Amino acid sequence: MATVTVTDASFEADVLKAPGPVLVDFWAEWCVPCKQIGPVLEEIAAEFAGKITVAKVNVDENKRTPDQYKVRGIPMLLIFKGGQAVSQKLGVMPKSKLVEWVKSNL
Repeated sequence: MATVTVTDASFEADVLKAPGPVLVDFWAEWCVPCKQIGPVLEEIAAEFAGKITVAKVNVDENKRTPDQYKVRGIPMLLIFKGGQAVSQKLGVMPKSKLVEWVKSNL
């Protein structure tokens, strides 16, 4: 499964009311580290299909949600379970560290 694009309008339905955990990537088109981590998140979305949803929120096109979760730097990754943010990571990291983090939050 590929990553899912989420907007301010769809955030509640796609993330907060999702039946399982959701990893949300807050990113921007101009952000070089965001572009570096993007392909890794696509791989994680495929490898963990059915276990976790990987969603992307463009911070330039959607202002309300990043403000609500106090996103001050990108890429900011948040894992949500049951409508609550339970874990976060800021910046680029090796795939092995991301996989470890995702597994620890399933």
